[in-house]
Amino acid sequence: MKFNPLNDLFDLLFPDLCVVCGNNLLKNEQHICAICLHNIPKTNFHLIKDNPIEKRFWGKVPVFRATAFFFFQKGSPFQKVLHSLKYKGNKEIGETLGKYAAVDLLDSPDFESVDVIIPVPLHPQKYKLRGYNQSELIGSGLSVILGKPQDTNSLVRLYENTTQTKKNVYERYENTDGIFKLSDIETLKGKHVLLVDDVLTTGSTLEACLKALLAVDGIRISVFTLAVA
Repeated sequence: MKFNPLNDLFDLLFPDLCVVCGNNLLKNEQHICAICLHNIPKTNFHLIKDNPIEKRFWGKVPVFRATAFFFFQKGSPFQKVLHSLKYKGNKEIGETLGKYAAVDLLDSPDFESVDVIIPVPLHPQKYKLRGYNQSELIGSGLSVILGKPQDTNSLVRLYENTTQTKKNVYERYENTDGIFKLSDIETLKGKHVLLVDDVLTTGSTLEACLKALLAVDGIRISVFTLAVA
Protein backbone atom coordinates (compact mmCIF):
# COMPACT_ATOMS: atom_id res chain seq x y z
CA MET A 1 0.00 0.00 0.00
CA LYS A 2 1.38 3.40 -0.98
CA PHE A 3 1.97 5.96 1.73
CA ASN A 4 -0.21 8.99 1.13
CA PRO A 5 0.44 11.79 3.64
CA LEU A 6 -2.57 13.79 2.44
CA ASN A 7 -4.96 10.90 3.06
CA ASP A 8 -3.42 10.24 6.46
CA LEU A 9 -3.77 13.91 7.38
CA PHE A 10 -7.42 13.93 6.25
CA ASP A 11 -8.12 10.81 8.31
CA LEU A 12 -6.50 12.48 11.31
CA LEU A 13 -8.54 15.67 10.97
CA PHE A 14 -11.83 14.02 9.88
CA PRO A 15 -11.82 10.45 11.20
CA ASP A 16 -14.58 7.99 10.36
CA LEU A 17 -16.49 7.22 13.54
CA CYS A 18 -18.56 4.21 14.57
CA VAL A 19 -22.23 5.22 14.49
CA VAL A 20 -22.86 3.18 17.64
CA CYS A 21 -20.02 3.98 20.07
CA GLY A 22 -18.43 7.01 18.38
CA ASN A 23 -14.91 5.57 18.41
CA ASN A 24 -12.59 5.88 15.43
CA LEU A 25 -13.02 3.21 12.78
CA LEU A 26 -10.07 1.19 11.54
CA LYS A 27 -9.33 1.20 7.82
CA ASN A 28 -11.12 -2.11 7.21
CA GLU A 29 -14.24 -1.15 9.22
CA GLN A 30 -17.34 0.41 7.69
CA HIS A 31 -19.79 2.52 9.74
CA ILE A 32 -19.74 0.13 12.72
CA CYS A 33 -16.61 -0.95 14.54
CA ALA A 34 -15.85 -4.65 14.97
CA ILE A 35 -16.63 -4.55 18.70
CA CYS A 36 -20.10 -3.03 18.20
CA LEU A 37 -20.81 -5.37 15.30
CA HIS A 38 -19.92 -8.29 17.57
CA ASN A 39 -22.21 -6.92 20.29
CA ILE A 40 -25.19 -6.17 18.04
CA PRO A 41 -28.22 -7.92 19.63
CA LYS A 42 -28.99 -10.37 16.83
CA THR A 43 -32.31 -12.22 16.83
CA ASN A 44 -31.09 -15.29 14.89
CA PHE A 45 -34.77 -15.87 14.06
CA HIS A 46 -33.76 -16.93 10.53
CA LEU A 47 -32.72 -20.22 12.13
CA ILE A 48 -35.99 -20.69 14.06
CA LYS A 49 -39.23 -21.81 12.41
CA ASP A 50 -42.41 -20.35 13.99
CA ASN A 51 -40.33 -17.67 15.70
CA PRO A 52 -41.92 -14.66 17.49
CA ILE A 53 -41.86 -12.48 14.35
CA GLU A 54 -43.64 -15.11 12.27
CA LYS A 55 -46.23 -15.47 15.03
CA ARG A 56 -47.04 -11.75 14.73
CA PHE A 57 -48.54 -12.46 11.31
CA TRP A 58 -50.50 -15.57 12.33
CA GLY A 59 -54.23 -15.13 11.75
CA LYS A 60 -53.60 -11.98 9.69
CA VAL A 61 -51.65 -12.75 6.52
CA PRO A 62 -49.72 -15.88 5.54
CA VAL A 63 -45.93 -15.65 5.47
CA PHE A 64 -43.49 -18.42 4.67
CA ARG A 65 -40.67 -17.16 6.92
CA ALA A 66 -39.92 -13.93 8.77
CA THR A 67 -36.90 -12.58 10.60
CA ALA A 68 -35.03 -9.45 11.69
CA PHE A 69 -31.30 -8.88 11.96
CA PHE A 70 -31.29 -7.35 15.45
CA PHE A 71 -33.48 -6.31 18.37
CA PHE A 72 -34.27 -2.61 18.72
CA GLN A 73 -35.02 -0.78 21.95
CA LYS A 74 -35.43 2.95 22.50
CA GLY A 75 -32.40 4.33 24.26
CA SER A 76 -30.18 1.47 23.09
CA PRO A 77 -26.88 2.48 21.45
CA PHE A 78 -28.04 0.57 18.37
CA GLN A 79 -30.95 3.00 17.97
CA LYS A 80 -28.31 5.28 16.46
CA VAL A 81 -27.93 2.87 13.54
CA LEU A 82 -31.55 3.28 12.44
CA HIS A 83 -31.54 7.01 13.17
CA SER A 84 -28.39 7.49 11.09
CA LEU A 85 -29.90 5.55 8.19
CA LYS A 86 -33.38 7.02 8.24
CA TYR A 87 -32.90 10.62 9.31
CA LYS A 88 -29.24 11.61 8.89
CA GLY A 89 -28.76 10.65 5.26
CA ASN A 90 -26.25 7.89 6.00
CA LYS A 91 -27.30 5.86 2.97
CA GLU A 92 -24.25 3.62 2.88
CA ILE A 93 -24.98 2.07 6.26
CA GLY A 94 -28.19 0.53 4.90
CA GLU A 95 -26.39 -1.46 2.24
CA THR A 96 -23.54 -2.36 4.60
CA LEU A 97 -25.90 -3.77 7.24
CA GLY A 98 -27.89 -5.53 4.53
CA LYS A 99 -24.70 -7.35 3.55
CA TYR A 100 -23.88 -8.27 7.14
CA ALA A 101 -27.39 -9.64 7.65
CA ALA A 102 -27.35 -11.55 4.36
CA VAL A 103 -24.24 -13.47 5.43
CA ASP A 104 -26.32 -14.83 8.31
CA LEU A 105 -29.30 -15.59 6.04
CA LEU A 106 -27.07 -17.85 3.95
CA ASP A 107 -27.19 -20.26 6.89
CA SER A 108 -30.93 -20.73 6.31
CA PRO A 109 -32.04 -22.71 3.22
CA ASP A 110 -35.48 -21.07 3.49
CA PHE A 111 -34.08 -17.56 3.03
CA GLU A 112 -31.38 -18.58 0.59
CA SER A 113 -34.14 -19.93 -1.67
CA VAL A 114 -35.76 -16.54 -2.36
CA ASP A 115 -36.14 -15.59 -6.02
CA VAL A 116 -36.52 -11.83 -5.76
CA ILE A 117 -36.16 -9.08 -3.15
CA ILE A 118 -38.85 -6.39 -2.88
CA PRO A 119 -38.34 -3.40 -0.56
CA VAL A 120 -41.32 -1.65 1.01
CA PRO A 121 -41.77 1.31 -1.37
CA LEU A 122 -41.88 4.98 -0.45
CA HIS A 123 -44.37 7.35 -2.03
CA PRO A 124 -42.63 9.35 -4.83
CA GLN A 125 -43.06 12.60 -2.89
CA LYS A 126 -41.46 11.10 0.22
CA TYR A 127 -38.68 9.63 -1.91
CA LYS A 128 -38.01 13.02 -3.47
CA LEU A 129 -37.93 14.68 -0.06
CA ARG A 130 -35.59 12.12 1.55
CA GLY A 131 -33.60 11.34 -1.58
CA TYR A 132 -33.55 7.58 -1.02
CA ASN A 133 -35.56 4.61 0.26
CA GLN A 134 -33.83 3.08 3.27
CA SER A 135 -35.52 -0.30 2.67
CA GLU A 136 -34.21 -0.32 -0.88
CA LEU A 137 -30.67 0.29 0.39
CA ILE A 138 -30.97 -2.62 2.81
CA GLY A 139 -32.32 -4.74 -0.04
CA SER A 140 -29.34 -3.80 -2.19
CA GLY A 141 -26.98 -5.20 0.43
CA LEU A 142 -29.03 -8.38 0.70
CA SER A 143 -29.04 -8.69 -3.10
CA VAL A 144 -25.25 -8.52 -3.34
CA ILE A 145 -24.63 -11.36 -0.88
CA LEU A 146 -27.65 -13.56 -1.66
CA GLY A 147 -27.15 -13.14 -5.40
CA LYS A 148 -30.84 -12.40 -5.96
CA PRO A 149 -32.30 -9.48 -7.99
CA GLN A 150 -34.10 -6.60 -6.32
CA ASP A 151 -37.42 -5.49 -7.82
CA THR A 152 -38.31 -1.87 -7.05
CA ASN A 153 -41.09 -1.54 -9.63
CA SER A 154 -43.72 -4.25 -9.07
CA LEU A 155 -44.99 -3.01 -5.68
CA VAL A 156 -46.22 0.59 -5.68
CA ARG A 157 -47.27 2.94 -2.88
CA LEU A 158 -50.47 4.71 -3.90
CA TYR A 159 -50.35 7.55 -1.40
CA GLU A 160 -48.35 8.74 1.59
CA ASN A 161 -49.99 7.93 4.89
CA THR A 162 -49.64 10.14 7.94
CA THR A 163 -46.93 9.41 10.50
CA GLN A 164 -47.32 6.20 12.50
CA THR A 165 -45.32 7.30 15.52
CA LYS A 166 -48.11 8.12 17.99
CA LYS A 167 -50.79 5.75 16.66
CA ASN A 168 -52.00 2.61 18.41
CA VAL A 169 -52.13 -0.77 16.69
CA TYR A 170 -55.62 -0.34 15.20
CA GLU A 171 -54.90 3.22 14.07
CA ARG A 172 -51.72 2.03 12.35
CA TYR A 173 -53.71 -0.67 10.57
CA GLU A 174 -56.30 1.87 9.37
CA ASN A 175 -53.50 4.22 8.32
CA THR A 176 -51.88 1.65 6.02
CA ASP A 177 -54.79 -0.45 4.75
CA GLY A 178 -54.96 -0.45 0.95
CA ILE A 179 -52.08 1.96 0.33
CA PHE A 180 -50.09 -0.48 -1.85
CA LYS A 181 -50.85 -2.06 -5.23
CA LEU A 182 -49.07 -4.21 -7.79
CA SER A 183 -48.03 -2.74 -11.12
CA ASP A 184 -46.82 -6.09 -12.46
CA ILE A 185 -48.34 -9.40 -11.43
CA GLU A 186 -47.03 -11.72 -14.14
CA THR A 187 -43.34 -11.45 -13.22
CA LEU A 188 -44.02 -12.52 -9.63
CA LYS A 189 -46.15 -15.60 -10.36
CA GLY A 190 -44.82 -18.66 -8.55
CA LYS A 191 -41.91 -16.72 -7.05
CA HIS A 192 -40.53 -16.72 -3.54
CA VAL A 193 -40.42 -13.03 -2.60
CA LEU A 194 -38.39 -11.52 0.24
CA LEU A 195 -40.21 -8.39 1.45
CA VAL A 196 -37.76 -5.97 3.10
CA ASP A 197 -38.29 -3.10 5.56
CA ASP A 198 -36.09 -1.20 8.00
CA VAL A 199 -37.86 -1.83 11.31
CA LEU A 200 -40.81 -3.93 12.46
CA THR A 201 -43.02 -2.38 15.13
CA THR A 202 -46.70 -3.33 14.85
CA GLY A 203 -46.25 -4.79 11.34
CA SER A 204 -49.17 -2.82 9.85
CA THR A 205 -47.15 -1.52 6.88
CA LEU A 206 -45.80 -4.97 6.11
CA GLU A 207 -49.30 -6.47 6.38
CA ALA A 208 -50.56 -3.97 3.80
CA CYS A 209 -47.72 -4.94 1.46
CA LEU A 210 -48.36 -8.64 2.01
CA LYS A 211 -52.05 -8.25 1.17
CA ALA A 212 -51.17 -6.59 -2.12
CA LEU A 213 -48.59 -9.23 -3.01
CA LEU A 214 -50.93 -12.12 -2.18
CA ALA A 215 -52.97 -11.24 -5.27
CA VAL A 216 -50.26 -13.07 -7.25
CA ASP A 217 -50.90 -16.73 -8.10
CA GLY A 218 -48.49 -19.17 -6.49
CA ILE A 219 -46.50 -16.52 -4.67
CA ARG A 220 -44.62 -17.36 -1.47
CA ILE A 221 -43.57 -14.45 0.72
CA SER A 222 -40.94 -14.15 3.43
CA VAL A 223 -40.20 -11.02 5.45
CA PHE A 224 -36.91 -9.46 6.49
CA THR A 225 -36.44 -6.32 8.57
CA LEU A 226 -33.18 -4.84 9.76
CA ALA A 227 -34.57 -4.45 13.29
CA VAL A 228 -37.56 -5.50 15.39
CA ALA A 229 -38.97 -3.53 18.28
